[in-house]
Amino acid sequence: MKIALIGYGKMGQAIEKMAIEKGHQIVLKIDVNNANELNSANLQNADVAIEFTGPNSAYNNVLKCINSGIPVVCGSTGWLENLPNIEAVCLQKKGAFIYASNFSIGVNLFFELNKYLAQLMQKHNEYEVSITEIHHTQKKDAPSGTAITLAEQIMQEIKTKKKWVNKYTQQSDELSIISERIDPAPGTHKILYHSEIDDIEIIHTAHSRMGFAGGAILAAEFLVGKQGIFTMKNVLGFN
Repeated sequence: MKIALIGYGKMGQAIEKMAIEKGHQIVLKIDVNNANELNSANLQNADVAIEFTGPNSAYNNVLKCINSGIPVVCGSTGWLENLPNIEAVCLQKKGAFIYASNFSIGVNLFFELNKYLAQLMQKHNEYEVSITEIHHTQKKDAPSGTAITLAEQIMQEIKTKKKWVNKYTQQSDELSIISERIDPAPGTHKILYHSEIDDIEIIHTAHSRMGFAGGAILAAEFLVGKQGIFTMKNVLGFN
């Protein structure tokens, strides 16, 4: 598989290392120093693109890939207000696209646990739910995309929570997300249900970026040769 790697920070470098170990080829590497090289002509050399940049560039990068007919896997967070536009263009162009707030296989299993636990807890209003997420200091967005996904899953089940807030809150209709930035943490997410009697919590802690890199490559392998909009649930066979 020939990969166009858009974004060559720590995640991009981890993806490159694992992709080469799996026998894939990186045919294009884009970072801030050669962003002008992200064009249709160069993208035609790739079977798939993997995009991990940031909220300011992700939308245009993904759009270029779809308009060039290249399947694209995107892990950038903080730009989701433009996601419906991307999905509309993808369907119009008969392209292929996967977005995930987190590509780690472990985190996607954690998402399923989070939904199930919220279903169990929705009748027990003596428990107050909150989310804590810890990342390295270079992470540009807060809360993390993963934390937002976890919050949205909880709010789908626990109807008393109407919105999430990125702070500690005592408002009964708000779901608190506490964001901490500590080096060298790759990522920890904790869901806590607290009552006067006891606590129930589930935690996912990443030990390195290789879990995220492996999931992104697995998604790229899945996407080649397909048309449509997919999620990690499709990749992992949860649907």
